[in-house]
Amino acid sequence: MSRKKNRPTGADALDAAYAAVDHAPLLERIGVELSDDLLRLSLTHRSFANENGHLPNNERLEFLGDAVLGLSVATQLYLQYPSRPESDISKMRASIVSRYGLADIAREINLGEHILLGKGELVTEGRSKESILSDTTEAILGAIYIQYGFETARDAVLRLFKQKIDSASSTGMHQDWKTMLQERLAERKFPMAVYESSSTGPDHERLFTAKVIVGEKDLGTGQGPNKKLAEQEAAHVAYRALRGSIS
Repeated sequence: MSRKKNRPTGADALDAAYAAVDHAPLLERIGVELSDDLLRLSLTHRSFANENGHLPNNERLEFLGDAVLGLSVATQLYLQYPSRPESDISKMRASIVSRYGLADIAREINLGEHILLGKGELVTEGRSKESILSDTTEAILGAIYIQYGFETARDAVLRLFKQKIDSASSTGMHQDWKTMLQERLAERKFPMAVYESSSTGPDHERLFTAKVIVGEKDLGTGQGPNKKLAEQEAAHVAYRALRGSIS
């Protein structure tokens, strides 16, 4: 006679996964208290939601957070750099609010450990993926906006992104991580990077995955809506990995 453990599903699974992590440190790093309902929703990735009965996920909050982030950063750059032309501050804003900029902030506040992910994403190290980190950061900002309004959300943006705004430059905004990785490999006399890519999904919603192979080492994986962006993300992961060494 087989014995099956009763596993929580649906809303019960969401509540259990959310309660399994202490989110107080995250809220302290963000500097804003959020209701459990909004924080839980902002942390719920679609992979978790879909695996548990198609629960609401954080994509609508992400949409709002993107708008709040863009306006907040653009306004601050306009005020902080009065002599810079539009072409400069536009590039500066694009860098700060890019997927990589957002993922950097997510890592600073240890956001990854709080994100509620489906089993597939957990197996593929979803907590460290640039796309998931950046999207969840925007969802958090959207949740702050819903609960407190624009001024509080803007203040949170300026606090979290202060260093990036203060050190903004109009040059090198769109990093070519593949080139930067190759330069770093050459400096260390390592073999050239080789990229392996694959894709899944229908043509109108295809997801590309790329791996960076150096010698016999798999140094990083990236995903994106096209092969180029997936390889750039993978190269970025590998570039960070080379802060250490290949042995």
